[in-house]
Formats: sequence, structure tokens, C-alpha cells
Amino acid sequence: MSESKAIHAIFHHSAEPPDAPPDTPPKRRRPRVLAKRPVKPGDAFGVPGQGSSLVTSVITIAAFVGLWFAVTNLHLIKPLFLPSPQAVYAKFLVVATDGFANSTLAQHTGISLLRVFGAFALACATAIPVGVMMGVSRFARGAFDPPIEFYRPLPPLAYLPLIIIWFGIGEFSKVLLIYLAIFAPLAIAARAGVRSVSIEQIHAAYSMGASRTQVVFHVIMKSALPEIFTGMRIGIGVGWTTLVAAEMVASSSGLGFMVLNAAEFLASDVVIMGIIVIGFFALCFDMLMRYVERVLVPWKGKV
Repeated sequence: MSESKAIHAIFHHSAEPPDAPPDTPPKRRRPRVLAKRPVKPGDAFGVPGQGSSLVTSVITIAAFVGLWFAVTNLHLIKPLFLPSPQAVYAKFLVVATDGFANSTLAQHTGISLLRVFGAFALACATAIPVGVMMGVSRFARGAFDPPIEFYRPLPPLAYLPLIIIWFGIGEFSKVLLIYLAIFAPLAIAARAGVRSVSIEQIHAAYSMGASRTQVVFHVIMKSALPEIFTGMRIGIGVGWTTLVAAEMVASSSGLGFMVLNAAEFLASDVVIMGIIVIGFFALCFDMLMRYVERVLVPWKGKV
């Protein structure tokens, strides 16, 4: 071997063994039968709480219903205190067709839905702007924060007599009571959402020439949407809770009125049926809010 060939072999040596013939083709890797799937965000390290809980929820509900069947059909509890699921379903059919307290179940449900969702719509139209103003303006925070924080911990039954004295016992008093119960948590959630906006996003918007109004509507409001949706879900739950208190006074229809009237006559089957109907509509609305949140706030938990 000449000197030039030796130097070429030192600096450009091949990874193949020296005894291998020069015309041997490189070895090919066998194709994978099962290719690895792309890793989702959080799978590599395990984000706490990630994954679907549908199966667990179904098993939990089935366990509760099965326990209810077992306890009532084995006569471990008297029907006066806990009627069986069959008795509740039979009463549901009777109230849906013949009615209870001069109104059918559909009429009771319709009146309650109008009261709760009417108050909820008014609260969204007023509490969200107030919460946003409290978050972006110290003057608005100083004006609205003391009264909201004062009456927020109070139970609705505490100021119900005052509302009756001021506004009477008509429909307006019932809607107002539910409205006040929803207003406080929704306004506080909107303020918390505004205060949680990253300052880097605000500075970036200003550096690109955005005005204060554009920053509020296009940066702050969008960043505060997750907290606002959480406040809406909490608020509607408080609204359903307050519905029973609102329908205690001078009411002749409504789900809360039906439950309270049935309790006076020890009709436990009607009471449980009314509770199930209220919980059903509250759950349906909560699921709807979750779906709307996934559509409008797809970046939640990803940025």
C-alpha cells in the first residue's frame, strides 16, 4: 500500500470490518410491525388527574342505585324515610300526567327554569362586566368590591325578608333573590380571571401597537374566559340552591315549591322525585357549559 493510500485509509476509514468485501451492501433494518404512537402532552411524565373518568362515574352511579334498590326492597328503611326507586318512578308518572298541587311536572319545571335561567342571564350580563372592570380599574374595584364581599357570604335566607319588605312577594322578588346569589361568585370569578392574565401578553400587545380597549377585549377577556366559565358553573349551582328559598314565599308552582309542599305532607316520593329533576337539569346545564368551554377555550390547560 502506498503512502497516500494509507493516509486516505486513516482519515476516511469505513465503519465496516476490514475483512468485509467492498461491494457488500449495507444492512437494512426490519420495519416495525407496531409503530409507536405519538406521545400526548403529559404522557411522558404523568400529569395528575389526566385521563377519562367515565367508567368510574358509571360504576359509582350504578353502585348508588343498586344500594338504593337493596336497602328499600329488603325493607331496611321505612318507605316514609326512603321510598323505593319503583315508588319514585310511579309517582313521577302520576305527577307528569295528573299533576301535583294544581300543576303538572312540566308546568312546575318550566316556571323554575324561567326563574333560574332568567336570573342567570341577567347576572351574566351585569356581573361579568363588573368583574372585568374590577380587574382592570382600581376605582371600580374600590367601588364594587366592598358591597360584593359583604353580602357574598350571607345565605339568601338572611336577606330574603328584606327583599320581601322592599319589593313584595311577586315574581320580581324571586328572580332578584336568585340573581343576587349568582351575581357575587360570577363577578369574583371574572375579576380573578382578569388578574390572572400574564403581564407578558399585555406588554406584547402594547408593543405591537394595541390600544387599551383592544388589550382589554382581545387579550384580557380571552385569557379570563376559563375563570369566567368556572364562575358561571358555580353561579348556576348556587342559583338552583337559592331556587328553593325563593319559592318558599307566596308560590303556587315551581320545583322548589313542589318539594316544600310535598315535605309538609310527608310525601317522600315526591320530594325525592323533585330533587332528582332539579339535579338532572343542573347536571345537563353543567355538561353544556363544559362543552361550550371546550369549544370557545380550546387552549385551556395547554398554555
